[in-house]
Amino acid sequence: MITRPLDLASKLRPPPRSMDTVFYANLVLLGLFFALFGSRFVISPSMELGSGNFALPVAENPAVTGASSTAVISVLGADMVFTADGRMTYGELSLWLPTQVARGGEQESRLLVRADARVAAQDLVRLSDMARAAGFSGVQLALENPRDVLQVQPNP
Repeated sequence: MITRPLDLASKLRPPPRSMDTVFYANLVLLGLFFALFGSRFVISPSMELGSGNFALPVAENPAVTGASSTAVISVLGADMVFTADGRMTYGELSLWLPTQVARGGEQESRLLVRADARVAAQDLVRLSDMARAAGFSGVQLALENPRDVLQVQPNP
């Protein structure tokens, strides 16, 4: 910088003695920023459940994750539940579930829910709450075997 004709050098602040601490403090703050805002809690990939592309989770080893269940229900949609005794609504199901807990006897009673891929998560939570209120000790969601799952291309 040319400062001689106007004597600008005398009007400027003297340069700092050492910039090392500021450099490292900035580096640490940038690293903290990226670690915090790049974490899976702030920016996480997700899938919208109402998009129609939702499918049942796939178990890597179904034999390990499986457990015996007392009752099995199949859910095809909102208020459309199929049991061993036929088609039921949620109101009828809330009366049917306690009879299945009593039928199980002294063993732990578990309910296996085979839900269609288009069933809303809200309905699954409602079924789980109904089963817990009826006395089931656990609710399991059916998984598909990975070798039986067809590879479906997402809609454009």
